[in-house]
Amino acid sequence: MNAGFAKILIANRGEIACRVIRTARRMGIGTVAVYSEADRGALHVEQADEAVCIGGTTPAESYLRIDAIVDACRASGTEAVHPGYGFLSENRAFREALERAGIAFVGPPAGAIESMGDKITSKRIAEGAGVNIIPGHTGVVRDADEAVRIAREVGYPVMLKASAGGGGKGMRIARDDAECREGFERAGSEARTSFGDDRLFIERFIEEPRHIEIQVLADRHGNTVSLGERECSIQRRHQKIIEEAPSPFIDPATRRAMGEQAVALARAVDYESAGTVEFIVDRDRRFYFLEMNTRLQVEHPVTEMVTGLDLVECMIRIAAGQPLGFGPEDVALAGWAMESRVYAENPLRGFLPSTGRLVRYLPPSAGDHMRVDTGVREGGEISMYYDPMIAKLITRGDTRDEAIHRMRDALDAYCIDGVDSNLAFLSAVFSHPRFVAGRLSTDFIEDEYPHGFGPDDVRLDHRSPHLASFVAVAAAIQRRYRERAARIAGRMPGGETVVSDDWVVVMNGREHPCRATGVEGGEAVEFDGVTHVVCSDWWFGQPRFRGTVNGEPKCFRIEPHGVGYRLFHRGMQAEAYVLTPRQAELWALMPERAAPDLSRFLLSPMPGLLVSLAVREGDRVKAGQDLAVIEAMKMENVLRAENDATVKAVHVAPGDSLAVDQPVLEFE
Repeated sequence: MNAGFAKILIANRGEIACRVIRTARRMGIGTVAVYSEADRGALHVEQADEAVCIGGTTPAESYLRIDAIVDACRASGTEAVHPGYGFLSENRAFREALERAGIAFVGPPAGAIESMGDKITSKRIAEGAGVNIIPGHTGVVRDADEAVRIAREVGYPVMLKASAGGGGKGMRIARDDAECREGFERAGSEARTSFGDDRLFIERFIEEPRHIEIQVLADRHGNTVSLGERECSIQRRHQKIIEEAPSPFIDPATRRAMGEQAVALARAVDYESAGTVEFIVDRDRRFYFLEMNTRLQVEHPVTEMVTGLDLVECMIRIAAGQPLGFGPEDVALAGWAMESRVYAENPLRGFLPSTGRLVRYLPPSAGDHMRVDTGVREGGEISMYYDPMIAKLITRGDTRDEAIHRMRDALDAYCIDGVDSNLAFLSAVFSHPRFVAGRLSTDFIEDEYPHGFGPDDVRLDHRSPHLASFVAVAAAIQRRYRERAARIAGRMPGGETVVSDDWVVVMNGREHPCRATGVEGGEAVEFDGVTHVVCSDWWFGQPRFRGTVNGEPKCFRIEPHGVGYRLFHRGMQAEAYVLTPRQAELWALMPERAAPDLSRFLLSPMPGLLVSLAVREGDRVKAGQDLAVIEAMKMENVLRAENDATVKAVHVAPGDSLAVDQPVLEFE
């Protein structure tokens, strides 16, 4: 079947732009990328057939400029625009501007975008279409006092939501009046910054909720189908992190009912293209409408993996006026798929974003059961101006357990250096017994990591079942280094260097005596009375140690660390120093280096823009008092005083760009 268009412009950046380019190329469609000054050397620019610069570094100067994108369409002779997600993907004015220019929009009609883009309007339409809705107040909340009054009427806990919001921005949970007042201010400010619209509404917060969404496709010939559900309950700050399809919780009857309501809503707004109806589901499988996203979702690959459909191709064909070509009876879910969002952020510092250059970027090798959607490459820059997503990692299996196991292996093989990443956190979640059992809710991260994700969550425990593998791999690596050194330096007759078989692996402050000898294809490491045979073709300097331990496939990430190594595997890490017994005796006598005292400083916990300062030199501050607001990657973060103190010096000013650990204030 003819693709319908000869050339498409992608009004987006990063991994979704690369994703659309990939499908368009397969369909024989030419592609045009647009880019900001910050993205001049980006991967999507390189992959497209043509590229047009549309402005400066920030989204407002580039990717949100409707005029610049329409001009790029005219200059390149583009017939259609795929908006990806975010930016202008759900902007009615953008769609209408394209229509006036005679350019097709790969997405829904303007009316559907407008009605579903406003959460208050969408809830009213959903209710009229027979879709279950959450109890709440759908009118616009004028001020904090009204928010408190409404919250009391609805009943705490409540959720304050930006009417034009999305992606977890402009949302706050309030469990009492104080949280409601603060949530109103913060959610409104965040919504104003992100969407230019600070209107808020309030609804009851469902306890132990699951976030489950239904993918729909609709063409202009009256065909509307549901493609099953996605489980999106693993979230942090209302931002999805891990998704899967299908859900381990939804039974066939609930799936059918949710699909019917999603289709009814799509028909109520004369929907065309791909769209997603999001529901919140309680412990009894009662489900309530949250919102409809009138665009392609970040997590769409898991649906593609279990249905065999290419949603981008479907969107392009629908926009060209072609019928779907299949009905509900043709949609079958086969197997299970998992998706991890790999972010440039530091889980050990409250998941604060990380910026910088990708000094090393080695994703796992894609195949029939694994896919990596990314918009970066080694040497690329993670900018403070855009979303911190590095890639989406997707795995598939015949069963849920198989998909999880493949995801763990893929995360072990992922190498990212130069910026912090959430790889260890993702691995920890996929190994968590509660996740494996499918007992999920949007509270999962808060419940299981109530004090945040800290060093103890990644540090290898001496009781871990993986301890022997860490010791065996560390000893094998060291023995190979020592053998090479012996070959290079120990050649004098009568003075040949002898490589010791006895070692002490010091990891995380504990000593693990072992004996490592060479065997065919690797090393035999005797540890704690058991011999572990390590086989690998690993070579010096490689960041991944692939091989087997006692015949079981293993992959460790390796980083040099002083005279030792950092090993990463299954979400755990260890600093390993492999010493001779005598070296271990001396090592134990080495004094520990004391960390510098930084308690007198307020340090920036992340790179970002200093939005405001609430104090001046000489001010007295109280513990818990707001001191500064830093914005990074479109999220506002409030810094508060830990103790009562007096401000001795102010080292920065609003509008300054801050680095990690840069002093903001100094206290007496």
